[in-house]
Amino acid sequence: MPTLTHAIVYVSDMARSTAFYRDTLGLKIRKATPVWTEFDTGGTILALHATPPGEAPVDESKLPPPGAGQLGLTVPDLDDYHERLFVAGVRCVRAPKREEFGTRIAHYLDPDGMAIAVSERRH
Repeated sequence: MPTLTHAIVYVSDMARSTAFYRDTLGLKIRKATPVWTEFDTGGTILALHATPPGEAPVDESKLPPPGAGQLGLTVPDLDDYHERLFVAGVRCVRAPKREEFGTRIAHYLDPDGMAIAVSERRH
């Protein structure tokens, strides 16, 4: 089975998005340049890439276009993490909820409107 080694997120403002992923989500920077920032997530590299000039970020009021993605993070305590993101002003589009398959998940938006699903690590 393939292993996910990296994910790339195209961003409109590198400084703003780097601060969000580093300071708000708590990811550690591996490498940073004005157009490329890599975060170590413990197994997969998350890379931010500056949106090429003339390309607009995804409008969060519309459905994601083909090719758009969603990141998935897992945390030990979803309620604690949800409170941390709430205090930081992160937009929550779906509060923590237990799914029919048993996992608790919440959904948030990054500064460009890309969805981030955060689930609670099962014990």
